[in-house]
Amino acid sequence: MRILFLANAASTHTVKWVNSLSEREHEIHLVFKQDDAPKPNTINSNVILHSLHKSGTKAYFLAAHELNSLYKKINPDIINAHYASGYGTLARLSKLRPLVLSVWGSDVYDFPYQSKIKFNLVKKNLIYADKIASTSHCMAKQVLKILGNYDKSIDVTPFGVDSNIFRPKVNVNREKILIGNIKTLEDKYGIDDLIRAIKILKDNLIDSGFKDIWNKLEVYIYGDGSKKAELIELSCELGITDKIKFKGKIPHSEVPNALDEFDIFCTTSHNESFGVAVVEAMAKALPVVVTDVDGFKEVVVNNYNGIIVERKNTYEIAKALEKLVLNSELRKIYGENGRERVLKYFNWKDNVSIMEKLYEEVLHERDS
Repeated sequence: MRILFLANAASTHTVKWVNSLSEREHEIHLVFKQDDAPKPNTINSNVILHSLHKSGTKAYFLAAHELNSLYKKINPDIINAHYASGYGTLARLSKLRPLVLSVWGSDVYDFPYQSKIKFNLVKKNLIYADKIASTSHCMAKQVLKILGNYDKSIDVTPFGVDSNIFRPKVNVNREKILIGNIKTLEDKYGIDDLIRAIKILKDNLIDSGFKDIWNKLEVYIYGDGSKKAELIELSCELGITDKIKFKGKIPHSEVPNALDEFDIFCTTSHNESFGVAVVEAMAKALPVVVTDVDGFKEVVVNNYNGIIVERKNTYEIAKALEKLVLNSELRKIYGENGRERVLKYFNWKDNVSIMEKLYEEVLHERDS
């Protein structure tokens, strides 16, 4: 199958898709704006790269003629555009067919509600697509809200993990208990809630006579963002700077090693369309504490492979962490259950097969 992939080539999600599809002997043409060029040594050599001459937001509107010419030269069997607001607009204006439009999250949750013009733009793009792909059921429902009375089915194509790369670390033997988080340091990811919960956890442990457990505990926060200075200041104000370690941003290739350090994975987002980071932690057989956002609730089964808490509720977050910190056997059980759930629902090879099947359905409908 010859596939024209229209997406940000610097994104780890794009890289994962095109590399996996090319490894299945599809002819992949990856087209991207000039400022969305891939990072060195990330894309497989057999993926054919095409950089458009234009860059920035204007490229979504002004590069249509160039992309249409490129489309005619490539003559793909199918086009898969990623991100409904940007590349979805370019695909529609370029009149590309048959088109699978993959939605990512902010393109249907945030962008359409910034103005009526943006809402109508995304709606037009969604209507134009032959098929719409969503990584989660909750995001599929959000797409339907935008479509309104327009009848269109949404296919769920999970974005899971390579269970061979994300596999449990064996022979773990350490004195510390590490709580970890890997997220961009921005408001919507609620890292401040996690830090406040750690202060509550400290008080709870010490008041309950578990000062020795508190002494073993550390929190690793991987990531960077505009809120980093504020978060460091917050941990200072709460008197827990010795426990909160800001580890900085790491490339995705280093995430498996970072997860190997953790005993518990905790993410306190205020909104998520899917929980890729949580799935990665589960694949590593880590117990998870997550907030009750829709994306996480599709991934985590409460009191089976983790604990779901009310978002922004620092006391609930602290109590959930305390439960796992004090019970190593429960951590082990939840971790094993999480790994089992990933293999059943979020194994990357199976997810790629689901996407291939979707492509085949589009081609069959076109030929019938």
